[in-house]
Amino acid sequence: MWISRVLIFEYFILGVGALGIGIIVGTLLSRLFLLLFINLIGLDAMVGLTFSFQAIIQTIIVFICLIFVTSLQILLTVYRSTLLKLFQANNSHDFFIERPNSVSIFFRDSGFEFNRIWLLLVNIYYRKSRFTVIFHVSSIGKYYTRNLFSLPYNAELVIICFSKEKNGNLGLYNSLSVAPLMHRIKGQANSLTLITVLSAMTITMTSLSFSLYYSTEDDVRLAMPFDFALENMHDEAALISSRLEEENIEFMQHHLDSIRFDGEWIEQNSNIRNSTFMLFSAEQMTEAGLDVAIPQDGKAIYHNTRAIIEGKEVTFPMDVRYPSSDEINRVTVSELELENVMNYRFYGEQLLVSNETFERIKGSIRENENKELLSFDVFQILDIDKADTASTIFLSSVSSDEFITDFYSAYEGSIQNFGLLIFIAGFLGFVFLLSTGSILYFKQMIEADQERNQYRTLRQLGFQVDDIMKGIIRKQLFVFLIPLGIGLIHAAFALNVGSDLIAASMLTPIMISMGAYVAIYLMFTVVTIRYYKTIVMEAL
Repeated sequence: MWISRVLIFEYFILGVGALGIGIIVGTLLSRLFLLLFINLIGLDAMVGLTFSFQAIIQTIIVFICLIFVTSLQILLTVYRSTLLKLFQANNSHDFFIERPNSVSIFFRDSGFEFNRIWLLLVNIYYRKSRFTVIFHVSSIGKYYTRNLFSLPYNAELVIICFSKEKNGNLGLYNSLSVAPLMHRIKGQANSLTLITVLSAMTITMTSLSFSLYYSTEDDVRLAMPFDFALENMHDEAALISSRLEEENIEFMQHHLDSIRFDGEWIEQNSNIRNSTFMLFSAEQMTEAGLDVAIPQDGKAIYHNTRAIIEGKEVTFPMDVRYPSSDEINRVTVSELELENVMNYRFYGEQLLVSNETFERIKGSIRENENKELLSFDVFQILDIDKADTASTIFLSSVSSDEFITDFYSAYEGSIQNFGLLIFIAGFLGFVFLLSTGSILYFKQMIEADQERNQYRTLRQLGFQVDDIMKGIIRKQLFVFLIPLGIGLIHAAFALNVGSDLIAASMLTPIMISMGAYVAIYLMFTVVTIRYYKTIVMEAL
């Protein structure tokens, strides 16, 4: 009973000390995090040093819950263990299932491969439906589940195969790197697996959120190619033009014709889907400043930034049929472009055709309630520094009931949303990164202290510090870089699945996020190696 009391009291003292230090450091760093958050969401505001009693109370409640749960675990551990077992707890290892035989390995890998094929087949189906995002989330979960159970066995198998290849003659360097791992991999495989999966999830979370934030401007521009766009609102367009001139804001204004009609998608398997379309002339779009291809006569290009997310990524070519007074009543859609030719606010699937095809369809399509001739006034602001002023002029010149927005307002809204997301994801990712790195670091510190006598013996036999450190460095590279490398591979797979959520390229933000993660992990590796070097040098 007295052992549990001492342990609980010790943990309570450590917890209270950590709580006090955390509150002080958190209060001092709160202004820094607040400035970072305001900068991320693009607000211009002054902040000071704040002290939140509500946050302190919530933190104390969380610590009380942690202390209570940990105290229960201490009581259960003490009552279930003998005194001798408690003294030997430092040498205990994680629970590890016995290494499976070849038959179980065969069935395990066969099951994983069957699951992989099943995911591929389901992907082919669901990429054409509205459940694409749901499928992506489930596939990421299944991928992580597979590797969570297979990594301990695979890591052990690689080390054992390496030892057999050397026929047991490991030498000094391998004895200091491979041999300790062979003895400890069973005891630490579960911990390394959890660290690997947690690292992969952290890299995925931070990289995806940073990609969303980093590519906000490109994504919004793909969805809204024009800063302002008005449909059949010529008076408002004239008012906006005059007010922009009064404010000396440089801009370009163009007039675009369009046709909105109800038609049908005719797929290659003869399936028919009803939809509403907007038809545009490619030549007019080119004159308005858009870099678009001009389709051949009788052909069309389908423009939609959300085609993949909405499950509309189908096989082309396919036809669009429209009510026509001529024998020719359809146009062939030859390809899909993941960008809009008109701001997303306006209703209708956007089709781009040549001017000749546009005029022919305009003259042949039946005059009924399903046909509407549209006239768009579009603006491009050339003076970027005055974009906020131009946005204010635009929004004040149109009725709020029209639900019209502009590029600048959409961009600011997305920046604030994704800024909040990256702030939360970055903060959690930083905490997880420090946690996983610290776990590995403290594990290696314990091992270094346990191996102190071995290093003393090697020094007494005449081995130099540099010779011993070469083997230790190999070991640390395995311990730190293998989980990191596997985590990066897992994250690359997950980010490849999540890339459908972003129309713009994710390569640059992903490389930046992964590079930062690798740099911090290497810092933990260097600190651990320096600690080992101190142990080796002090062995004599």
